[in-house]
Amino acid sequence: QVQLVESGGDLVQPGGSLRLSCAASETFFRDNVMAWYRQAPGKQRDFVAFVTTNGRTHYADFVSGRFKISRDNAGNTVYLQMNSLKPEDTAVYYCNGYYVKASWGQGTQVTVAS
Repeated sequence: QVQLVESGGDLVQPGGSLRLSCAASETFFRDNVMAWYRQAPGKQRDFVAFVTTNGRTHYADFVSGRFKISRDNAGNTVYLQMNSLKPEDTAVYYCNGYYVKASWGQGTQVTVAS
């Protein structure tokens, strides 16, 4: 069974930074494009960014250069470095495959507030 375990969420002030981590099962992580998603209260889950197995990245328009996704292929972990955080970035953040999905993990809560 594939496991996705997100961590790193916290309460942060506007303009602050956070680094999210997602540990994935090796067999799922190894061959998949990995992505971050987020879900704000009362809203649908939205795509944030993906990273391919060889490191190519793509971001949602709202990221506007503030986030950076990366992956550690040896450690089966995908990261999301988030800078210049805004209150509208408040959401539960999840990782999963981009083209091939596994069961969703529990996510990690990011709250941006002063």
